Amino acid sequence: MAVAEVWEVSKRAIESYTGLSPATFFTVLAVAVALYYTIAGFLAPPPPPPPRQEVVDPLPPPVQLGEVTEEELRAYDGSDPKKPLLMAIKGQIYDVTQSRMFYGPGGPYALFAGKDASRALAKMSFEQNDLTGDISGLGPFELEALQDWEYKFTGKYTKVGTVKKTVPETEGSNDSASSITEKSLEATDDSDERDGHGAETKEDGQAETSTNVEHSEESKEDGAGRGDESEHAELKEVGAGEGAKE
Repeated sequence: MAVAEVWEVSKRAIESYTGLSPATFFTVLAVAVALYYTIAGFLAPPPPPPPRQEVVDPLPPPVQLGEVTEEELRAYDGSDPKKPLLMAIKGQIYDVTQSRMFYGPGGPYALFAGKDASRALAKMSFEQNDLTGDISGLGPFELEALQDWEYKFTGKYTKVGTVKKTVPETEGSNDSASSITEKSLEATDDSDERDGHGAETKEDGQAETSTNVEHSEESKEDGAGRGDESEHAELKEVGAGEGAKE
């Protein structure tokens, strides 16, 4: 009943304000709406093109480095985009190039790239003093955290080498080396002195031998001279005897 009353009121309002019958009015209204959407479709700007997907070059296969020093490892910190991005844990080097957004330049863990960051990972520290592979003095919880990081890297990244361990030279080793050098020099001097004494002894022996030889030669010559004199005396005596006999 209420709907019929509303319709009657609407019909009288349409006829009084527009002068059109309700059917004509709604027909004109439908045509106007259709025309509006048609014109709006022609005048509307074209939709933007779909975003182009960037073509990402596939990552090169990991390159096995073998054993490298810490200085050589720093060259793979991501500063050179042509080189792989490497990081070490407990002396084991891993290729983290696929996670460049984390470990590359500008990433939250960029400080760890190109280094053995075992201590920093164990302590979750970003201090420069902790960017080292020295894990001495760490507590059990820190060692457990480091073990978790190692499991994560082993399962996700490829191992490409190891960090060469360098033995630092201490004062004790230098002192021992110097003492060994001094002892060797002393031994060399002693051997030289012994050689000198041996040479002098040999020279003295040779001099004594030559002297003895000279003395023997002189004694031989003296003996020969004495023999000649005795022979001359005997000849004189024989001559004298023969003269007396005559």
